[in-house]
Amino acid sequence: MKISTITVAILAMTSSLVFAGAHSMSPTVEATDQDVSNGIVSARMVNADANGWMVVHRTDAEMKPGPVVGYAPIRKGGNIDVAAILQESVAPGDMLMLMVHAEDGGMAKGIFEYTLGATEDGPIRVDGKLVMTVITAQ
Repeated sequence: MKISTITVAILAMTSSLVFAGAHSMSPTVEATDQDVSNGIVSARMVNADANGWMVVHRTDAEMKPGPVVGYAPIRKGGNIDVAAILQESVAPGDMLMLMVHAEDGGMAKGIFEYTLGATEDGPIRVDGKLVMTVITAQ
């Protein structure tokens, strides 16, 4: 059986696309401004290199992460509609930073152990930058 040049080219392109798709998912958080009056903040999509956490920090115009006001577990890969229950009141106009944290260090797996500035279950960085997005509560 003779394989045509066209068949070989199609197989090469298909395998390249599959390889690229499997390896191009870098950590990201996608979310928009939203109503949080129900006590929940959500991200449309969170991509992660490993199991971890989507953590909700307070922030302001300086864009520095502040105290944690909520968190939700995430799985390695793509996570759709990740919802975190807010642990304190958030007013309309408050800025929130939704950030990817690792499940590293600490005493127990599956228990969020981070406190501001700690290394346990701390934020991940890609090229030295935090993986996060900022939204405004409505």
